[in-house]
Amino acid sequence: MEEPIRVAHIVGKMVGGGVEAFIMNYYRHINKDKIQFDFIIDSDSTFVPRDEIESLGGRLIEIPPYQKLFKYTKELRKVLRENKYKIVHSHLNTLSVFPLYCAWREKVPIRIAHSHSTSNKKEWKKNIIKNLLRPFSKVFATNYFACTEHAGRWMFGNKEYDNGNVYILNNAIDINDFLYDENERKIKRKELGIENKFVIGHIGRFVEQKNHSFLIDIFNQLHNQIPNTSLMLIGQGPLQNEIKEKVKKLKIDDSVLFLGQREDVNKLYQAMDLFLFPSLYEGLGMVMIEAQSSGLPCIASTEVPKIAKVNKNVEFIDLNETIDEWVNKIKKYIKDEKRNNDINKMKEAGYSIEKEAKKLEEYYNKLL
Repeated sequence: MEEPIRVAHIVGKMVGGGVEAFIMNYYRHINKDKIQFDFIIDSDSTFVPRDEIESLGGRLIEIPPYQKLFKYTKELRKVLRENKYKIVHSHLNTLSVFPLYCAWREKVPIRIAHSHSTSNKKEWKKNIIKNLLRPFSKVFATNYFACTEHAGRWMFGNKEYDNGNVYILNNAIDINDFLYDENERKIKRKELGIENKFVIGHIGRFVEQKNHSFLIDIFNQLHNQIPNTSLMLIGQGPLQNEIKEKVKKLKIDDSVLFLGQREDVNKLYQAMDLFLFPSLYEGLGMVMIEAQSSGLPCIASTEVPKIAKVNKNVEFIDLNETIDEWVNKIKKYIKDEKRNNDINKMKEAGYSIEKEAKKLEEYYNKLL
């Protein structure tokens, strides 16, 4: 039997973020007799699904973190040289220039730069690095991928996008995992002690991009008006303690659940009544696709691409609008509405992982 093609996925830090979830979704559903993934990750990764990857035949290769650039490039070149990869697929957005340079030096024929994100002027420190590196994003890449048109145009430019040189790979999910389940809702709400509450949910790393501080301001105002409300925060990250302190100062810590990194996210959506997503920027916002799959109404900032709206349950608000405006939008949903699964709409929009994994497999084969 012929050996599967091994694709080197440059993941960076595995910390339980959306990009890793995206790669794992594809890995679980791709035909592993034909395509196998090697995960090249930073050694300071904190959330590595090692057992699952290895049980599926994948390999985890740890290298020094990219902040130690000399050690990083030296070790990565050695890994690429020894494994003789034909495809290197980098998920580091503008930082992909570094691993793809290593792949170019080691004569890897197919070098994919994948844009998962964009930027926002409020993150000015990050933007300095992003804007310095963005012009180099195409230098060592042979192929360009993006999660949306918006992310593709942002990283590779309008000309490349309009010329058809950017391949859109949807942030697909296993839709069946997220479908609304009344029984699961009761179990989770009882487990978390939120049985009679109106529950607002948010999933995301505690980083500036996800705008947790603003989210807390919104919830605080809502909670002052309607005490029978709870906020569920799922994720971890560098700003977590800062947000916890803010919650404590506002004296709403009894009503805010910090659930950390979870393996049962699909079940936690069932316990929510509304999904709130006031991000400063997003390439797509995969969690909002998951939320819609579970029939949740969603309120997002206008910085989230419009393509993330799959059904009529999504509203967008400008971040410059007052907190009152956000609170009033949420209050419209505080009524007992039946949750509906919209599986066909999700499939039509290209978010079925079974279909999309097959497309990726075919695309890799076409490149070879």
